[in-house]
Amino acid sequence: MPQCRMRTPPPETLYLPFEAGPYRMAMGLVTLPESAWFELDDRYPAELDQRRQLLADHRAEVFAALPASDAARGETLTAVIDNLTTHHPDWFSRNNDHLHNRLTGEQWNLATPCCDPLELAGRLVQEDLCLIQVVDAVPMFTAAVLCFPTRWRLMEKLGRPLAQVHGAVPLYADRLAAPVDRFMRHVKPGYVASRINWSVVDNAALFQPTGKWRTGHNPTVTAANAGDTLFLRVERQTLRRLPLSDAVLFGIRVHVYPLASAIRDAATAARLAEAVRALPEATQRYKSLLSIGDALLGWLDARCQGEAPRGEAVPAESLS
Repeated sequence: MPQCRMRTPPPETLYLPFEAGPYRMAMGLVTLPESAWFELDDRYPAELDQRRQLLADHRAEVFAALPASDAARGETLTAVIDNLTTHHPDWFSRNNDHLHNRLTGEQWNLATPCCDPLELAGRLVQEDLCLIQVVDAVPMFTAAVLCFPTRWRLMEKLGRPLAQVHGAVPLYADRLAAPVDRFMRHVKPGYVASRINWSVVDNAALFQPTGKWRTGHNPTVTAANAGDTLFLRVERQTLRRLPLSDAVLFGIRVHVYPLASAIRDAATAARLAEAVRALPEATQRYKSLLSIGDALLGWLDARCQGEAPRGEAVPAESLS
């Protein structure tokens, strides 16, 4: 009898979350079904391989945990395994204490784990995983496996209240600190929430622990080549209460798209250009957009007119 071929993960989703109109800073949460908690796509093999390398070569930069998170880290692994084996049984199966990942060929003995449970959970999914625990009514950042940070360092944030973790983010204290803390205190188990962040960067690397606050002009990026030298970086963030430990598991899936492949038509280019122009100067400075802003907007404005920036050909599908 012919053998059945294993179903392969779907293509990576293209997210275009930026909006035209005045700048708004809000949580923007939407509800996800249990089956959509984690994203698994055709980037899985490459990203899991990079996660393994980072955990081997830069462990102190990508994994850290406080003792207070012991129970939550164990519960995280259980929740991740239960979700993957239930909703992706073609790829993940569990036989007593043995977990089989068919996408990588790895097998894990859960009775004698090779590493911390949170780290193992981070070796199964494309998301980074952070734990938030409420201590004396204050949400605290207590543990993470963080292989793909967007320009921040794990050890500079660990053990701090969320308000301090995000203290450098312009307008966060005034607009988001209170609602975020309230959500962390009151979100109920069984509810999976999601939100999406975006930025434009001049580095395609997934692992980017530094790079904020740059204001000096980047001469390598021009209006002619911005489509090939800039990247739309999107974070799909998820939040879920773990019922036994009462911690909130915060997942971060990073997508990095070359600008030219993401912005395929004039309408999308116009929407992104308007969103960039609407950003407060402090936010542009925080995101290092001041160093690439003129080139980015020059490229987008040419796209808005259905024209190729000088020196670049526009694919036919971009003008349809």
